[in-house]
Amino acid sequence: MEKIQNKYKVLINEKLSPQYLRLVFDAPDLAQEVRPGQFVHIRTDEEGLQPFFRRPFSVYRAPKHVEIFYDVVGPGTKLLSLKKKGDIVDVLGPLGTPFEMPPPSTKQVILIAGGIGIAPMLILSDVLKKKKYDMVLLFGSRDRGHVYPMKEFKDNGVKVHIATDDGSVGVQGRVSVLFDKISKDSKRTFIYTCGPNPMMKAVQVFAQEHGIAGQAACEEIMACALGACLGCSIETKSGFKTVCYDGPAFNLSEVIFPSFL
Repeated sequence: MEKIQNKYKVLINEKLSPQYLRLVFDAPDLAQEVRPGQFVHIRTDEEGLQPFFRRPFSVYRAPKHVEIFYDVVGPGTKLLSLKKKGDIVDVLGPLGTPFEMPPPSTKQVILIAGGIGIAPMLILSDVLKKKKYDMVLLFGSRDRGHVYPMKEFKDNGVKVHIATDDGSVGVQGRVSVLFDKISKDSKRTFIYTCGPNPMMKAVQVFAQEHGIAGQAACEEIMACALGACLGCSIETKSGFKTVCYDGPAFNLSEVIFPSFL
């Protein structure tokens, strides 16, 4: 898979909800290469060195142009949020190991996302809808302001279920309160998950209890995004692996998530 570094024009930079934004840039060459689960590394400041490092963003969609989905959490994403149509972004990608496709026996595909972890799930549903799976999205978030508008998932035939901590959208509680939507047929069910580590740990425990296979897209702070600095290493059953190069997509059963009290 060819890696491309290029400068692209911003086409759209808009709010999708009170918390989340979507940036679209004109990158047809990159769109042809990217696969679900991969990410791009974007220089957020073209003028100076602050912030010095690029920022990683999961590819949210890539039908012709490349789209990312993000929230403003620091100086890098603040600068990105100020980009206007016609501005230039310096992008490196696609990076990382993409999601594997479900095994042939799969009938139900479960997408489990928490907060910004929903970012790689839309491009995945774009690909999976061609296979006529029964696709179900379980989405957990803090409150109404952190809930992503689900129209594009529903247009792909995905059944959407939402849980919020305060109950302002969907049911109240963590995303685990929605696990009853998952078929327990281990031969016909496959899980993809992305989000906070405690959430993915809960998904992993559930999957192990029922013998269900799946993949987890892990998130870590990155510097080089090429596997050289080892700053994004995580623990797996086969040793430490880098999220940027060995991942972000790992077999769900392989990741050793941190312990939480």
